[in-house]
Amino acid sequence: MNPFDPKSALLAKHAQHVVLVHFPIALFLTGVAFDFATRWTKEATNRAALAAAARLNLIAAAVFVLPTLATGIAAWRWQLEGQRLKGILLFHLLAASVSAFLICFLGWINLRRRRAPDSVFPAGYMLLEILTSMVVALAGHLGGFLSGVNVPG
Repeated sequence: MNPFDPKSALLAKHAQHVVLVHFPIALFLTGVAFDFATRWTKEATNRAALAAAARLNLIAAAVFVLPTLATGIAAWRWQLEGQRLKGILLFHLLAASVSAFLICFLGWINLRRRRAPDSVFPAGYMLLEILTSMVVALAGHLGGFLSGVNVPG
């Protein structure tokens, strides 16, 4: 296989999921970091800029999570030929589905609620972001085992 052949890269049975998965993870975690920075920033103009950056990152993560989830399911169907879900694959699918739902839920909240420059979300929202970050980390960790990146030993 030639690494510079676009046809082999784009038509590989799992390549699209492996590439796409990094976008919602990075966008979501960056949005969470901006939300935490918004909470601790005192100056109104900086707070407004951080809140806008957090909002855009969280909405973009929600958009990117949908094709990522779809390509993950397609990779399971094509590469593993629709094997019965068990073990790490089952736990990865469950964690990925829960994290996708939570990311979309947080993105929807940000889409529906425009924040004023001096307002921050309540502490419960921040706890939901932390919980979602933990589920995203679990799904990514399990996905690393499935891809062969995190090999025991």
